[in-house]
Amino acid sequence: MGEVDIRVERGVGRITLNRPEAINALTHDMVRAVDAALVAWAADDGVRSVLLDGAGDRGLCAGGDIRAVHRDAVAGGTATPGFWADEYRLNARIARFPKPYTALMDGLVMGGGVGVSAHGSVRVVTERTRLAMPEVGIGLAPDVGGTYLLSRAPGESGTYAALTGGVLSGADAVHCGLADFLVPSGRLDALREGADVTAPAVEVGPSRLAANRTWIDACFAADTVEEILDRLVAHGEDATAKEIAAKSPTALKVTLAALRRARALPDLEAVLEQEYRVSVACLRDHDLVEGIRAQIIDKDRSPRWSPATLSGVDDDAVAAHFAEPEVPFRLT
Repeated sequence: MGEVDIRVERGVGRITLNRPEAINALTHDMVRAVDAALVAWAADDGVRSVLLDGAGDRGLCAGGDIRAVHRDAVAGGTATPGFWADEYRLNARIARFPKPYTALMDGLVMGGGVGVSAHGSVRVVTERTRLAMPEVGIGLAPDVGGTYLLSRAPGESGTYAALTGGVLSGADAVHCGLADFLVPSGRLDALREGADVTAPAVEVGPSRLAANRTWIDACFAADTVEEILDRLVAHGEDATAKEIAAKSPTALKVTLAALRRARALPDLEAVLEQEYRVSVACLRDHDLVEGIRAQIIDKDRSPRWSPATLSGVDDDAVAAHFAEPEVPFRLT
């Protein structure tokens, strides 16, 4: 089938991400293929709706092909901006798609996997869903419209998710506005066959984020990462403070700024333009190459961030991530 299986079945445009050995991580060719299919199907009266899922049993999508980003960054970073431009264009197209777009967000859904699913019109999670925007752990800020979605989550839930990079359950995803329905994973085949998505929906159940809204909102409303950490310690949430402190100091400060700025931007496309500038700036930073090396390549889980501390990241360095370049992908 290739890296992505695209076909039409009984009036439904079917997209199956098909790299199960890599938990369906997105390559540039996959992004281009899905985008081309959506352009064609939007104008095709024979296609009533779209259904996205992933091959294998590990998850919908583990994100973008980070190994490819690392190879390119080491070689000078000339290819990755083009990948991001096409990926973000796809994210915007999904959000704009004029027909029902259902995403089955079963298993692992990370980074770019959120981008191809959480902008859809019908977003289905299960008891197996493990959703995350873990970019701060590799020296990057949340992208693929992640700062748009998280900046609009209830209270400071999105800020918590972005700065910890932690895993969200299906119930957490619904609470944060990243999903619409929680269904048992055993019902996914019925959905693929055309069952009403709302019919097998079940009670969302307890969301850890919802249960902890009081201290999450109190701590993550602070204006700086340093103050967030101080508030966490004061609230007895030392483990969360330690989890955040292990991430890239530069990425943490840039991410908080991106979230706050995203709240004031008018729409998803404006946020995607901001994310493109931030991502390209991160591509030039030391921490992205180092973070991917530590987490994905060598897997020693001991990144050597530079600057190594939050105090070493000044305001000018953060602001520089929002300054350039020209953005090449706004839809017309």
